[in-house]
Amino acid sequence: MATADPDTSEPMRRSAPQLLYFPTMAILVFLLLGYPTVVRADTPAAGTLLLKDDFERDEPDQKTEQVGNGWGTNSRTRAKGNKQVDLVDGAMQITRHAVADHGVSVHHDVDFRDAKIQLRFKLGAKDDLGINIADMQEKSVHAGHLCVAKIRLNKVQIVDLKTGSMDLEMRTRRLAGELTAEQKKLIATKTKSFDVDLTADTWHRLEVTITGDQMSVRIDDKLIGSFTSPGIGHPTKRRLRLAVNRSAWVDDVVIWGGASQG
Repeated sequence: MATADPDTSEPMRRSAPQLLYFPTMAILVFLLLGYPTVVRADTPAAGTLLLKDDFERDEPDQKTEQVGNGWGTNSRTRAKGNKQVDLVDGAMQITRHAVADHGVSVHHDVDFRDAKIQLRFKLGAKDDLGINIADMQEKSVHAGHLCVAKIRLNKVQIVDLKTGSMDLEMRTRRLAGELTAEQKKLIATKTKSFDVDLTADTWHRLEVTITGDQMSVRIDDKLIGSFTSPGIGHPTKRRLRLAVNRSAWVDDVVIWGGASQG
């Protein structure tokens, strides 16, 4: 039945094309705009934001280590409790203490299988920074070590630790000096190195991407290299470690990823 036009009191009739016009336009608007999303152009297409920290906060007590936001360190067990991590001007400064018997490990529990890890870093002439991925529930390796991207000013290394040097049998034999020639060759195949030329004491952008059994490294938006190895594909990754042997600055840590299979 035709309805009356309230302005003319005349029956208001619409042809079939006119009736289809409004729902068609609505569909087009929906397709163009879609639902709001937090995924930016520089994030994995199906990624979930797992961790974000810009370190823009103060430590309540400057004399003690209080990184906050879920971060922990090995300073108590490896540096006799001395402070090795400091928040300075909205960034994290990591410095190995003179009494430490191990490099600094700044860790955050985060659960993923595949991920894109983004951060800014700054290194001195002899410094390094490791993006170490671990699963503390994996007992076939020492301390949960799975894989790592090691960054130096002149070299980047991607290492499969799980099926290489951190495999418990391999590690035991290595520490005892009992590795066979075949085992040494096997461990050597678990590292891939790439030459770089980074400027010291300057902020650089780092992106480490893990997809299946492949790890890729980009620095300042340039692909440095990729490495494929079975240990990288371990289905449950539960901890990020920032590993520092001397000193490093880190800021703006963001992790996008998909849930692990654990």
